[in-house]
Amino acid sequence: MKPPRGALSALLEGRHDDPFSLLGTHAGPEGTFARVWLPGSEVAQAFSLAGDDLGALERIDDRGLFEGVIAGEPQPVKYRAGAAGVEWWVGDPYSFGPVLGPIDDLLMAEGTHRRLFDKLGAHMVEHQGARGVHFAVWAPNARRVSVVGDFNDWDGRRHVMRRRNDVGVWEIFVPDLGAGRSYKFEIVGADGQVQPLKADPFAFAAELRPATASITTGPPHHDFDDDAHRAHWASVDPRRCPMSIYEVHAGSWDRDENGWFLTWDALAERLIPYVVEMGFTHIEFLPITEHPYDPSWGYQATGLYAPSARFGDHEGFARFVDGAHKAGVGVILDWVPAHFPTDAFGLSRFDGTALYEHEDPRLGFHPDWNTAIYNFGRREVASFLINNALFWAERYHLDALRVDAVASMLYRDYSRKAGEWIPNAGGGRENWEAVDFLRHVNAAVYGAHPGVFTVAEESTAWPGVSAPANEDAPRTNLGFGFKWNMGWMHDTLQYMTREAVHRRYHHHDMTFGLAYAFSENFVLPLSHDEVVHGKGSLLTKMAGDDWQQFANLRAYYALMWGHPGKKLLFMGQEFAQRREWSEARALDWDLLNSAAHDGVRTLVRDLNRLYREKPALHARDCEPDGFEWLVSDDAENSVFAWLRKAPGHPPIAVIANLTPVARAPYRVPLADGRWREVINSDAHFYWGSGLGNLGVVEAKGGTAWVTLPPLATIMLELEE
Repeated sequence: MKPPRGALSALLEGRHDDPFSLLGTHAGPEGTFARVWLPGSEVAQAFSLAGDDLGALERIDDRGLFEGVIAGEPQPVKYRAGAAGVEWWVGDPYSFGPVLGPIDDLLMAEGTHRRLFDKLGAHMVEHQGARGVHFAVWAPNARRVSVVGDFNDWDGRRHVMRRRNDVGVWEIFVPDLGAGRSYKFEIVGADGQVQPLKADPFAFAAELRPATASITTGPPHHDFDDDAHRAHWASVDPRRCPMSIYEVHAGSWDRDENGWFLTWDALAERLIPYVVEMGFTHIEFLPITEHPYDPSWGYQATGLYAPSARFGDHEGFARFVDGAHKAGVGVILDWVPAHFPTDAFGLSRFDGTALYEHEDPRLGFHPDWNTAIYNFGRREVASFLINNALFWAERYHLDALRVDAVASMLYRDYSRKAGEWIPNAGGGRENWEAVDFLRHVNAAVYGAHPGVFTVAEESTAWPGVSAPANEDAPRTNLGFGFKWNMGWMHDTLQYMTREAVHRRYHHHDMTFGLAYAFSENFVLPLSHDEVVHGKGSLLTKMAGDDWQQFANLRAYYALMWGHPGKKLLFMGQEFAQRREWSEARALDWDLLNSAAHDGVRTLVRDLNRLYREKPALHARDCEPDGFEWLVSDDAENSVFAWLRKAPGHPPIAVIANLTPVARAPYRVPLADGRWREVINSDAHFYWGSGLGNLGVVEAKGGTAWVTLPPLATIMLELEE
């Protein structure tokens, strides 16, 4: 049992790559042989986990190395250590066997493991009669991996991990360790160089920035009470349901009295009732996963499995989601598999090699964000991300994932000049590895979690983004549930910025989107991207003087809510925030003391309620039989009119006059009958001029003569 002295020196100096062969308990010719390293101790008395005294060990090195024969069979043991009259107990991690098994190895090697978040990372478990934390991390090219933390003085020699050779995973069970302990991984690369300490890719919690360590957590303890909510969404087709999304940056929707971030519990008390009162169906959060840099808004994530510590206890996010569900509100998470930051403590060159990214910067570097790009073609990397998508749906009951920057994933030449990218095997620009990855993500989410849907932010004409991605479908089909309609957003905002006198020359900006409105399952997004970086708020984008800007914005919102497609509005725009959004401050809630701003908020509330209550406005959002043009070619007057329809329900006419000149009477082709005015963005209580149709319009002979208020959108519903 006596190893070469060089092996013991390597062990004590942290250079030995298999400490399990030297430490722990082993069968020997004289009985069970034990060896343990107890830095600072002068004695080592071995005990079984049941408390039986197994005998004392002899100190063979002043640095705290002990060895000797003990009673009993090889088994997990603990030691009573002591020095200078002080005693302490230490469980011996090297006396325990592995936690992971051969099935884990097989599934991880195949890239088909769908419970990685239960196996890798840090988990409090009971193992071989002891409670503690099991650590596991994938680092196949490392020479040595240690877990370091506040429990071992961040000393990489103390808890060197066991290597599972077949899959490149390292693991160790540390007995008697509990929740709330800070840790990282110390990794020695194949070249012998010690890497910067790495946070755990699978950590469920992390320290508050600027600290970057991962934190051990206990098993999830929140007991969800949202079965009815989840069962409802699993039973319906979301394309035919009202979906009005309130996009929120959790750190700046509001702040506490000290200007600090609200906790999840405080957000739940304020945000959920507000969203319910406003009539939105979903809250979509900008990324709330852990990230080191506030101005990245969470899009530079370093902890994909951890809700940010900015908002308190990670379990608080579970409480928030559950509370939203009980109030009938869904929660969508902005998810970012398109890139990851190169912070030294993160995934970048994790084991000393390009492990999660590509070695070649023409494939692995993102010029837009100065970040790395995941190697989607590597099965372990794809599995890491697919598991993350499944994790949020399972652990936190999220209703949907909105996938950021999909276009940047689909094209190898995205934001690159000639010579800065590598064509695919066929010589093209498509990134087929990313395509296959997205297809697999969507298949996994929809297969495992009925009722959960996915949304793509995709800004090109890639075919089939929201088309099924089954085996018989074209490879280009990505399998998302919905796609953001970036073209509609760009064209219509461009139109609304023009002075009314010029709009007749740009009529197609408003009509063009309806030529392809049903080619995908679209969400109409007025998102955070439109109100930052010098773009101003939506209100200040509108043309005209102050009154006209408000009127334009109200008309635009009413037109949007009457347009085919689900709705998304970024926080603050519902009450016409004047200042450009900044993540560094709360929204300007005091503006609600103004009748003009509160009028916009009231209109958005009423639009949401009308949209939810009237199937004609939502039940065929994604299907052409729910739309019919009434007036599409009146560029001279900048008037648009169409019909929204749903089988078995009264149709609703949406009519917009986007000039400051009232049109009365204006001829609109409508079916005979009484058409009740159900919304008028120019109403007095929205801070409009109050011009309208006195509540009803009569259509005879297929024609109605309608009063169109200035810079306004009205909706008329046929009375049954």
